[in-house]
Amino acid sequence: MKKFVMFLLALAMVLALVACGDDEKPANDNQSNNSSSSNSSSNTTKEETKEVVNGKFTTKRTITVEIYDRGNDGGSDPENNMYTDYIKKGMLEKHNVEVVFKKVPRWTEVDDINNLLAANQAPDICVTYSYPTILTYANMGGVLDLSKLVEDNKADLPNLWNWLEDTNILWDKDPDTGVLWAIEGKRNETERIVTFMRQDWLDKLGLKTPTTKAEFEKCLVAFRDNAKTLLGADADKMIPFSVSYDIGWRASNLIESFVDPNVTEKEFYTLGFDDRMLTQKSTKDAIKLLNKWYNDGLLWKDFALYGSGDTTEDSYLKAGYVGAFTHNWDYPFRNGADSINANLAREVGPEAKFVAVDCFENAAGEYKKWLYSSAGDRKIFFPATNDEPLASMYYLDFISTPEVIAYLQMGDKGVTHEVLESGAIQIIGATGAAIQNSGKNIDYTITCNGTYYGDQALAAKSKAYGYAEIDPALVEQASNVARNDAVSNRNVNVGEIAAEAGVGDTLSAKRDQAYDNAVVCKVADFDKVWNEYLNDYLASGGQDIIDERTQKWEKYFGSATSQK
Repeated sequence: MKKFVMFLLALAMVLALVACGDDEKPANDNQSNNSSSSNSSSNTTKEETKEVVNGKFTTKRTITVEIYDRGNDGGSDPENNMYTDYIKKGMLEKHNVEVVFKKVPRWTEVDDINNLLAANQAPDICVTYSYPTILTYANMGGVLDLSKLVEDNKADLPNLWNWLEDTNILWDKDPDTGVLWAIEGKRNETERIVTFMRQDWLDKLGLKTPTTKAEFEKCLVAFRDNAKTLLGADADKMIPFSVSYDIGWRASNLIESFVDPNVTEKEFYTLGFDDRMLTQKSTKDAIKLLNKWYNDGLLWKDFALYGSGDTTEDSYLKAGYVGAFTHNWDYPFRNGADSINANLAREVGPEAKFVAVDCFENAAGEYKKWLYSSAGDRKIFFPATNDEPLASMYYLDFISTPEVIAYLQMGDKGVTHEVLESGAIQIIGATGAAIQNSGKNIDYTITCNGTYYGDQALAAKSKAYGYAEIDPALVEQASNVARNDAVSNRNVNVGEIAAEAGVGDTLSAKRDQAYDNAVVCKVADFDKVWNEYLNDYLASGGQDIIDERTQKWEKYFGSATSQK
């Protein structure tokens, strides 16, 4: 399957390049191998710098930049709004570079970037969460090696280097070949996933906040058995615990609580192709518990029917039909007046709200959970069709400038934010072109994910006030829960894992199928179903990745179970 997928991708790229004819320089001319790619980027940079005076091109350049389209109801146009105008104006004034934004649907971004790359139509600056996608096209000559570009122009990219530093810029640099296919954005908030529960339902039923799995299950049973009391005429809509088709993410707190507290760094890395933990040794036990809850009527019955980007679950959360769910640490607070908690307050009453709970203990009695690292965020890369690499680097430097990040995150005073007496920034609801389609405007601040405002002290003071119409105490509580007993993995850079190229989409789909089918099957069939789908995942490339990761680990670290 992996070879077949690679063949199709290669064939699509070849056909696209042939269709371009002699009027357009083929991608493979830019990068036939690692060495020629580096030289191409370096030569292009040297030619360009002859036409640059004080960081500004003497003749106007044009670049295209990918921007996520999240399809928000009532949101702003992702290609044309207050923030795009700010960026375009700033890039023209500072660098004489015209910026054109090209939207890509957020929830199908991997498929769409694949198609754009294969058709030779990708934006000059691309952003993805999928490194295997970058690796696939890099191995076909479709991605620029950024190593010499970032190093040779370091003096002209002070904001980029000051913000990301070596850690993020060189995160993916191959230790053997030196190639650099992507730059990693920086997470300024490392909180990851939290479980939320309806405080008003707990209060109404006289239940204490759960602190263990058993207490959490007891609350779910109480919600189910008291649906009439909690929802009245809508009792049949009761969902005690909501998950989505993406079980590996949405049940993360539960899954992580089953991980051996003493798991080694080697084991965690070699079995961890992605952050959904399907192949970790203990995951089966966590999913078996979810399977029990599903068959006991404690989970959303139809969760597996709604795929990426579907808003059905959010509608149920906002309408007040759900008792608990696990999601991104700030999920119920996002989107201002359309946030989950703001909707609950309007639809149900001011007492209705989701609060963060910490109730999934591990074998050591700890609430161990994994944080994001400060790197390992969005991957920023340049397709080989990018004929303005220096202008593109200037763009990354521009959006990494503290004052630019500050404006993109907070907007205009009185329009999107207010300044409190303490100096903290309070985000307020916006309308029209001032609406931020993503939290903290991360779709524009692609090198920065999380509250920063151009100053770390201000960010710390303001983080809890970054959500319009939300009590800051709820935000602070969620942040504290997300960081309680939390750990963060170190970067394991052992070079390219060839087995990962070309199989990312296939394995992600099979991973979700394994989780979903194991949760919804009959209790008596669980072992059979789990083993069947896990074996299919492993046979489809998962085992090859585990084997190669193990070999690469031992190449660099020998018999050690942790990095030195």
